Amino acid sequence: MGIKTQSWKDDKNSHATETKSGLNRRQFLRQVGMSAGAGLLATHSITQALASNAMDPSSTQLTKDDLPTALMDDGSLPQMSQASLTQTNCITPTIETRLFASSNVGGSDDRTQLALDRVACAGFKVNNPAITNRQYLRFAGTDSQRASDLQNIATGAIAAPKLLLGVRGGYGAMRLLPMVDWSTLGRIMKERGTILAGFSDVTAIQCALLAKGDMSSLAAPMLYSEFGKSKPDEISCRQFVEALTNPNLAINISDASLTSPSLPSILTSTEPKAITGTMWGGNLSVVSALAGSEYLPRIDGGIVFLEDVGEQAYRIERMLYDLYLAGVFKNQQAIVFGALSGTGEDSYDKRYDVATVIRQLHELTGLPIYSGMSFGHIGQKSSFPLGATCQLTPNTDSGYQLAFTDYPTIKAETIHVEGLWQTI
Repeated sequence: MGIKTQSWKDDKNSHATETKSGLNRRQFLRQVGMSAGAGLLATHSITQALASNAMDPSSTQLTKDDLPTALMDDGSLPQMSQASLTQTNCITPTIETRLFASSNVGGSDDRTQLALDRVACAGFKVNNPAITNRQYLRFAGTDSQRASDLQNIATGAIAAPKLLLGVRGGYGAMRLLPMVDWSTLGRIMKERGTILAGFSDVTAIQCALLAKGDMSSLAAPMLYSEFGKSKPDEISCRQFVEALTNPNLAINISDASLTSPSLPSILTSTEPKAITGTMWGGNLSVVSALAGSEYLPRIDGGIVFLEDVGEQAYRIERMLYDLYLAGVFKNQQAIVFGALSGTGEDSYDKRYDVATVIRQLHELTGLPIYSGMSFGHIGQKSSFPLGATCQLTPNTDSGYQLAFTDYPTIKAETIHVEGLWQTI
């Protein structure tokens, strides 16, 4: 049976076990004598506890970040201040959501569970949390398991959700590209209005989806890497929801410092003017690795977006030359750089820095280059659509605006944004 017609069974079978108890998270907490607003979190999976109906309060283990250290013998909470007892304001999750774990395995079960609780609190109904328990070598499951997160939707074995949320990045997504029917997946996602969200290594998934499925995605924070933090970045969370809900998202950039403080926001040999095209790209390391493959989008009149972390200037330039020599910058209207963080200094010559590299790219391609876009491996990220129409407009303050249209969204009233960062 060919890979594109096979219905992977791994997470489909596990889903039955996840839901058979019929208890939601609040009901579970109530039965074990815990207030849903008291900030308690069991270290072992609540999903597993639901399936087994293990309701012994004395056996509940708590993480070191929990407010109370233990339950009393009668199952009641220890005495706490009124501030500690403030109820967590969650809503009933209604947004059909599935996870895809295309890359590295998560390092902490507690962090994963905290992230799952937060997204549920915010209104996202995750139907396959058990995939976060998979591991094969460094990956979040075998190649076939990880491909099944997406391929099962392409085959129709699993209904397309409203949101496909990446678990985390790292490495591994590229191994899956030949195993997914991207054309069918893209068509089904369009029909459902499905949003696929992630960044970093997930760039490989997003490029393949656009190149072969003609479907947009969202450059955005992910489950483990953001929502599982002890203190998620509030601005990143708010911008994530803004991009999910606003059909006319606009992002204003005033300076180039996230790319390089030694660059202007707009580097051009002519008077900057407004342009409109499809914005595509993502993580530079991943995009350059796809050069010459069928999984790299071929967008006429496109706007290329690139970001990266922990790469020295010469390595950034080498990857940009990979793309240039492969003809990727031909027929593009502009290049937009997000954060190029953690680049360090060149040991041969400190003058050879990111600004030098980008000025060389400008001379090489002749394209206008816009720097400082607030996205990448940084806090305070501005999520935005990839593969959607973008109008790039210079402003009078030497900055610019990115305005997006033609991408799927979610109703704002179904999301409780504060749930993404508050203590559960």
